[in-house]
Amino acid sequence: MVVSGKGGVGKTTIAAALGLVASGCGKETIVCEVSGQRRVPALVGHPTAGAPGSEEQVAPDLWTTTIDPELALVEWAGKLIRPRALLDLAVRSNSFAGFINAAPGGRELLTITKAAELSRDERWDGEAAGYQLVILDAPASGHGLAMLKTPTTFAEIARVGPIANQAREVEALLADEQRCAIVLVATLEETPVNETLELEAALTAQLGRGADLIVANGLIGDGLDEQSLQELAAVSDAVSGSVVAAIQSRHARSVHQQHQLQRLSEGARCSIVTLPSITSHAVGPDETEQLAALLGEALADLA
Repeated sequence: MVVSGKGGVGKTTIAAALGLVASGCGKETIVCEVSGQRRVPALVGHPTAGAPGSEEQVAPDLWTTTIDPELALVEWAGKLIRPRALLDLAVRSNSFAGFINAAPGGRELLTITKAAELSRDERWDGEAAGYQLVILDAPASGHGLAMLKTPTTFAEIARVGPIANQAREVEALLADEQRCAIVLVATLEETPVNETLELEAALTAQLGRGADLIVANGLIGDGLDEQSLQELAAVSDAVSGSVVAAIQSRHARSVHQQHQLQRLSEGARCSIVTLPSITSHAVGPDETEQLAALLGEALADLA
């Protein structure tokens, strides 16, 4: 499962919540972060973040990891390079870092390939077991799309050899809607909605498939109607002006969100679930669990 969306829309929180939903159903799940990020453990109430590249259990049937492209390349090469002394020499000489930095899209290819590897029965590390569900907290929007495109690009460039074969395996996985789901996260503002609709269209154009689900995050429901607003105006002399202004501002934002939700519903080709705005402070384990419960209910209704 690949989770993407515009930066700042709560993508990582949704990835963590989806992890809780899946693990709560007894599915062995790992949530993968990229670019050195390690936010998921704290979001699910785990005190440590683990070493780079480690797969750390943070809850029953739930693990997290941060994918390091260089470590992933060393691990993959360990399956191919014999004798071991040659691999050790390449590591000491920084040959792998040189390859990653020199090859355009190399980091993206290794990241998506490592995420796919985590789901395999036969892992690069022969002693490790594959997970039933891998959730990749992918880079935001355009960068996330570029990552999903890299296996196809490398398969076309390399044509033959282990890199081409590995790229084609990942390409086939991403294209298979029975094995791979793509979830887009948006907030109900104009720019995130625009980017979500553009990203959904780009997925179809570049990968031959669209998204499976859009999560509209942070929906405000103030419950006010026109009569309530009229009653508020009638007592405005007895109520602090700042209180009235705050209520009116929140209602205006709620109306704007409903307009954007309608735009999203009319333009999207996949199912949409909404999640409420549940906090005004930093999101922590309690909020993540609350979102997971709501997501679980919404996904059950879709099923």
